[in-house]
Amino acid sequence: MRADRLVSLVLLLRRHGRLSATALACELEVSTRTVLRDVEALSAAGVPVYAERGRHGGFALLPGFRTELTGLNHDEALALLIAGSRRGAQAFGLGSALASAMLKVVDALPEGHREIAAGAAERLLIDPETDLLARRVAEEEEVAEVRRAVLAGHKLRIHYAAVDQSPKWRTVDPIGLVTVRGQGYLLATRSGADRTYRLSRIRAAEALDEPAQRPDRADLDRAWRERSARFRAGGDQVAVVARVDAARREELVRTAVAVHAEEADPDGLLRLEVVFQDARHAEWALWQLGTDAEALAPQWLRAALGDRAAAIAARYRSLT
Repeated sequence: MRADRLVSLVLLLRRHGRLSATALACELEVSTRTVLRDVEALSAAGVPVYAERGRHGGFALLPGFRTELTGLNHDEALALLIAGSRRGAQAFGLGSALASAMLKVVDALPEGHREIAAGAAERLLIDPETDLLARRVAEEEEVAEVRRAVLAGHKLRIHYAAVDQSPKWRTVDPIGLVTVRGQGYLLATRSGADRTYRLSRIRAAEALDEPAQRPDRADLDRAWRERSARFRAGGDQVAVVARVDAARREELVRTAVAVHAEEADPDGLLRLEVVFQDARHAEWALWQLGTDAEALAPQWLRAALGDRAAAIAARYRSLT
C-alpha cells in the first residue's frame, strides 16, 4: 500500500539521514520514478523533505524534524513480537532488555491489536533457550561482560573451555559478536592472531580497563566469511563415502564441509561423498546418525565406528 511505503520512506530518511533516489528505490523495491512521486506527495503533506544536488546528494529531512508514526497493524505487531523471541538477543546477553522492550511495544499498541498480537505470539516459539538435548547456552551474565568489553573497546579475559580441553584463562582483543543459528560467537584476536570463541564455552569473563588493539571499524560480515573459509580449508580434511537414509540427509550434509557427489541407490538410500574437517569430525558426524547411515569408505572410519559400537554393546551386555 502507498501509505505504508510513504511511512517507510520517512523512516529510512530518519535512520540514514540522506539517501539517493536509487537507494530508496532499492530499499522500497519500487522504481526511482515512484520514489520521486512519493517525495512530492510527502512534501505536499507538509513533511519537510528536501533534495541535495551533486555526487553525494540525495533526499533528506530537515534537521530536527520528528513525527509520530504510530498505527502498527496486526501483522507488523506480531512480527515485532516474534522477532523479540529470537535467540540473537539471548546470545548477546540482552534477553532481559529485549523482554522489557517488547512489553513497551505491546503497551503502545491499540487495545484491540494488543490482545490479538500478544495472544498470537503465545502460539509461536522461535529458537527456545534450550533444545531437546538440553545443551548449555552461555549465561547472560557472562555474555553481558563480553558485550561490555566489545562495545567499550577494552581487552577481555575469558575462562574458555575448548573442545576436549579443560577451561583456561586467556586475554583477547574483542572485535565483535556474531550469532549463527542461535549460537553466539566472539570474534577476537589473541597476540595478533584471529580467534573465534563460542560463547557457550565461556565459563567466566572479565572486561579489563586496558584498551583493546583492534581496527577502528569492523566489517563483521566479511570477517565471518573469511574465518569460515579458513576453517573449512584448514585441518586434515577427510573424504567419506556414506549411505544414508534420505530422511537424515540434511543432518549429515549440514555438518559436512562439502558435498562432492550424491546419487540414489536402488534400495532408496542415498550414497554421498562428503568432506569433513578431520577424522574426529567424520567419526562424530556418522555416529550421530546411528543405523540410519553407514560409512563405506575409508576403511579406518568403518573400523573406528565398528569398535565404538562394539564397546557400547559390550558395556550394556555385561549389565544383562
